[in-house]
Amino acid sequence: MPRFGIAEAAGVGLDGRERPSEDVVVVLPSAVIVLDGASTLRTDLPSGGDYARELGAQLAGRLTAAPELDLAQQLAGAIRSVARHNGFTPGESPSSTVSIVRWDSDTVEALVLCDSPVAVFTGDAVEVVADDRLRSLPLGKYRGRLARGLGYGPGHVEALRESGERMARLRNVEGGFWVAEAVPAAAHQAVRASWPAAEVQSVLMATDGVSCGVDDYGVFSWESMLSMAASAGPQAVLDAVREAEKSDPDGVRWPRVKPHDDQALVYVDFAAQAGLGS
Repeated sequence: MPRFGIAEAAGVGLDGRERPSEDVVVVLPSAVIVLDGASTLRTDLPSGGDYARELGAQLAGRLTAAPELDLAQQLAGAIRSVARHNGFTPGESPSSTVSIVRWDSDTVEALVLCDSPVAVFTGDAVEVVADDRLRSLPLGKYRGRLARGLGYGPGHVEALRESGERMARLRNVEGGFWVAEAVPAAAHQAVRASWPAAEVQSVLMATDGVSCGVDDYGVFSWESMLSMAASAGPQAVLDAVREAEKSDPDGVRWPRVKPHDDQALVYVDFAAQAGLGS
């Protein structure tokens, strides 16, 4: 079994208040699941974190019971089960990103649905499995407000509400973005990749509260993030991202939904399993 390093930290809600993390990490003997429940201003539905925990449990059961089945089929089945159990319908359901890495003696495979990327390191190369469809959409004016120095006040919440309405119209439709919600077919829109197991040395799985350190803040490259996770531990990576955010408390330099997002990072060291690591 490979060696694991895991770190998690709660951010704040859309109202700026502290609350439990909505990120979920599930480690199985031959797979890791990372989910990021979507924050929402709606109070008539369970939280994204509640949804992510239930979906993670469904996925864990399916991956354990039938490890040979296709990952997208298993994810579709898990989405369907959660929706039926709770009476969720498209547009009237919490949602979550999903990333899965699964391995056996021959193959390492990854599935990414929405913005929780996976970085796979093989020799001197890194391949990032990322679903950038959400990032590419113009979902509202809140970023412009923040860039003008207007901060995280009531006006920001109203701008987020407008953004959420636009997002709802683009969720799980062609030309929009795909996420785990109440549409099982979304699972088949996931970004996927696989590698011969002998070539994979290590893997990083991150929610966007950590990958922003690469994609937005420029604190890390994926290679330097791996180096820190391997030498100082994943928590050091989370701390570095938080320090960057503290230097921009009003979101002027890096306009973002919240001052601090939830964070989850999983470091999987396959080289240690092969006796090549420390």
